[in-house]
Amino acid sequence: MRPDGWYLTEDLDDFLARAWDFLCSRPAPHTTPLTAIEKLRTRGGDAAAAGAGATGFGWLEEGGEVRAAFLRPPTGRLTLTALSPGQADRFAAHLVGLGLRPSGVLSDEGTATAFAEAWRRHTGAAPVRGWGARLHRLGTLTPPQPVPAGRGRPVGEREHGHLMRWCREFAADVGEAVTVDAASWPGTRFAEKRYTFWETPDGTPVAMAGANPLVGGQVRIDPVYTPAEQRGRGYAGAVTVEVTRAALAAGAREVVLFTDPANRTSNALYRRIGYVPLADFCAYDLTRADRRP
Repeated sequence: MRPDGWYLTEDLDDFLARAWDFLCSRPAPHTTPLTAIEKLRTRGGDAAAAGAGATGFGWLEEGGEVRAAFLRPPTGRLTLTALSPGQADRFAAHLVGLGLRPSGVLSDEGTATAFAEAWRRHTGAAPVRGWGARLHRLGTLTPPQPVPAGRGRPVGEREHGHLMRWCREFAADVGEAVTVDAASWPGTRFAEKRYTFWETPDGTPVAMAGANPLVGGQVRIDPVYTPAEQRGRGYAGAVTVEVTRAALAAGAREVVLFTDPANRTSNALYRRIGYVPLADFCAYDLTRADRRP
């Protein structure tokens, strides 16, 4: 049995051999690392082309079993699975001892906060809380009644310009500072998803929903968008049901999505169609981690 502790690597295959079963053991709360790993595995056809060499990975072994894992992409922000406060403190101390300075951390709220507080203790930093979201997991799918007139259908290749425009509008609505155009598209988080339009009986698209690839038994729905002039007519719920059904038909054991906890309208919508809150997630900026009082 190997000693308890954290093991770090830049070898994606090594990481998967050690931590894959652990990540798949809780596919819903592990949706973010699972989806990120799938992109690394498939983008460009191999790990090197996907930039895996610039991505750090790690896992925590205790008692001969993997208990936690993380990814550190080129941006430097850790994506971290759940840790106890004690584990978070030891992890922060371990990174400091190695001279590693992550730019941020993203995890469930308890873990992210515990790590940020530990980072403050070990570095004298002042972590700043940023992004926050609520993870929902599908319970029993319940289509809205009445269903708005129209149908869901896959987005065609000739509609890519329309799709990019709506992704730009979605990003603006949620406060993401990103460029979404033909040149930047492959590197955005909007690429590599399957998209569905909801269209009215005359064939006019009025809402869209995307779905990440099936990986580790889970599919994450993202994004869901309805232009402002079409809202309040049930289109978002209808298109979400369509992509959820497709995910289940593809074999997903878990279907999940994130919402803004402050958006009562979207939270109520997803509850009505069968999504149940699972956990709150958040991110902290650690870019001032090298500053001491």
